[in-house]
Amino acid sequence: MQLNIKQIARNISLIENRVAGFESLLLQNGQRKAGIVGLTGAPGAGKSTLADALIAEMLADGKRVAVLCIDPSSPFNMGALLGDRVRMSKWYNNDRVYIRSMASRNALGGLSPMIIEVTEYLKAAGFDFILVETVGVGQNEIDIAGLADVTVVVMVPEGGDEIQTMKSGIMEIGDVFVVNKCDRPDADRFVRYLKAMLAPVFQRVHKEIPVIKTIAATHAGIAELYHAVIAQFHNLFSTDRKYWLLAERAYQLIQERKMKDVSKLQLFNDIKQYFETNEQFNLYNFVAQQTVK
Repeated sequence: MQLNIKQIARNISLIENRVAGFESLLLQNGQRKAGIVGLTGAPGAGKSTLADALIAEMLADGKRVAVLCIDPSSPFNMGALLGDRVRMSKWYNNDRVYIRSMASRNALGGLSPMIIEVTEYLKAAGFDFILVETVGVGQNEIDIAGLADVTVVVMVPEGGDEIQTMKSGIMEIGDVFVVNKCDRPDADRFVRYLKAMLAPVFQRVHKEIPVIKTIAATHAGIAELYHAVIAQFHNLFSTDRKYWLLAERAYQLIQERKMKDVSKLQLFNDIKQYFETNEQFNLYNFVAQQTVK
């Protein structure tokens, strides 16, 4: 199956901008079992460089790869510097690779509002792997766990002390942990205590979570990371996790459809009118009236 990169790019633009009829692109039959790999972690951990190295490993394995780089939108002018893909420039002319930057558009969770629709379309387009790089999450931006089949959490040796790491919400969402830039001081010490924290006894789970040491800039440890990701995919259908992931995506899409007719401006006008005719305002009562309309 030959990939039509230009057509794929145009169709994603239609989906992102919700152009009339974009749903027809998502109703195509014959979706492949493409794997979604989420790359998340703190800004500066090396996610883009790691994605670049993973592309090379996947191509060597005969795979076709799509990469979605989510870049943060400015809260002031709503613009976004779509710059993460600059680090992957050597793949632009490769007919088995498609790279696209997407603005977060101030969506919480480190992703983009139309990310589910775009990833579902890319599955049907014929890719084997879809890499999704988040904006660089903090302690509560963990939506990638509900999107990706395998979530890779990227950390660095100087990522903070033990308590700060334990506070991070991303500690609970990782299927594979990567300690990148392991040529830096204290890398081995950081890896040891991270493995101890992720031990089955500590986490109250029945499986060991892989911790991979990498130096993405030199591709050190990338082959081991790729094999760990493949192993996680193979385990995906041995539990109910895959079905929970699909249920989560379906829930979000249904929620979005139910909310599409709700206008904040209309709510503003209704509340303003309510205050002009009533002395007391009960928010819960107001919401209850809106939901029965």
